[in-house]
Amino acid sequence: MLRKFFASATLFFVFYSGFTQDSTKKSTWTLTGSVDAYYRYNFDNAKNADPSNTNNLTSFTNSQNSFELGMASLRVDHTMGKVGGTVDLGFGKRAEEFSYNDHNTMAAVKQAFLTYAPSDKIKFTMGKWGTHVGYEVLDAYLNRNYSMDYMFSYGPFFHTGLKMDATFKNVGFMIGVANPADNVTASFAKKSVIGQFSVASSNGKVKGYLNYMGGKNLSDQSINQFDVVVTGTISSKFSIGYNGTVQSVKPTGESGNSWWGSAVYLNLDPTPVFGLTLRGEYFDDKNAVSGLASVVGLGTSVFDATLSANFHIDNLTIIPEFRLDSAKDAVFKDNNDGTKKSTSTFILAATYHF
Repeated sequence: MLRKFFASATLFFVFYSGFTQDSTKKSTWTLTGSVDAYYRYNFDNAKNADPSNTNNLTSFTNSQNSFELGMASLRVDHTMGKVGGTVDLGFGKRAEEFSYNDHNTMAAVKQAFLTYAPSDKIKFTMGKWGTHVGYEVLDAYLNRNYSMDYMFSYGPFFHTGLKMDATFKNVGFMIGVANPADNVTASFAKKSVIGQFSVASSNGKVKGYLNYMGGKNLSDQSINQFDVVVTGTISSKFSIGYNGTVQSVKPTGESGNSWWGSAVYLNLDPTPVFGLTLRGEYFDDKNAVSGLASVVGLGTSVFDATLSANFHIDNLTIIPEFRLDSAKDAVFKDNNDGTKKSTSTFILAATYHF
C-alpha cells in the first residue's frame, strides 16, 4: 500500500510539474479590428424599371444611391507556446453575405479556428477560415479596390475543416480536408480536398500561389477549381498582381461544364498618402454554371474595369472608385425598363483598421 501511495504521488508530481511548466509559458494576444462604409451610385439609376435592381452583380455592394455600412469587425488572436486560437467576428451586410448559409449568431463568425504548431515549419489548423483561393479577400481594408471582382463573388468564400501548412524557406504548401465550400455544418456530406503550393523569389518581390479545391457540394455535384495568383513588386512605387481561375461543375450522371476568369491589378503609389489601382477582369460563364447565371438568367461573359484611388490618413483610407461593367449580353437595366450590355458606377468608400 505504501509503495502504491509513493508511486501515485510520484506520478502526480511528474504530471503536475509538466503542467505547471506548460502553464507558465509566455502567452500573447492581440486585438485588431476594422470598419468600412460606402456610398454607391449606378448611373443608369434603374428605379423605374425595378426598384430592387441596382445593376450590381458582385458581392457586398448591392445598393443604389444609398449610404451603407459594409462591416464592423473584431478579431482576437491568442497563442501560448505551440498552440493558439482565433475568433474573428463581423457585423453588417458584408458579413451576412459572406456567411450566406448561416443564420443568427453563426452569421457573425467570419473565422474561428484553433492552431497547433509542432515546429516553426509545420502548423495544423482546425475550424473555419477564409479561403485561400483568389486574390481578393473579405476585409475591405486589405483590398485596394472597394467593389469585388466576379471571380471572388462566384468562387468559394470560406472553408471549415482541418488543414496543415508547411513552410520551407521560400517554398510552402498547404493540404486539408473540409466541408463543401461555404458550409460550417455539413452532416453526411462528402468532404472536399483543398491545397496550395506557394513559392517566392529570394528577395521576396515575386510571389506565386497555385490553389486547388475539389469535392462534391451539397447538391452532389462534383466541383474542381484551380486558381493561380502572382504578385510582383517592380519598384517602391509600382506593383502588379494577377489572378486566373477555372472551376468545373459536373452533376451526377451528366456531362460537366466550367467557368473561368482572369484579372490584372496595376498598383501605383507615387506618395505614401496616395495610390491608384486599376483592375481589369474578364469573367466567362457562357456555359451558365456559376452563380452569375442564376442571377441574370443566362450564360454570358463580363468585362470589369475598375479604377480606385486610395487616400491614406494614418489607418483611414478613403476610396473614390469608378467602375465599368460590360457584358456579352444585355444583362443590365436602364431607367426605361429596357436592358443594355454595359453599365457604369461610382463608389465613395472609407475603411479604417486598428
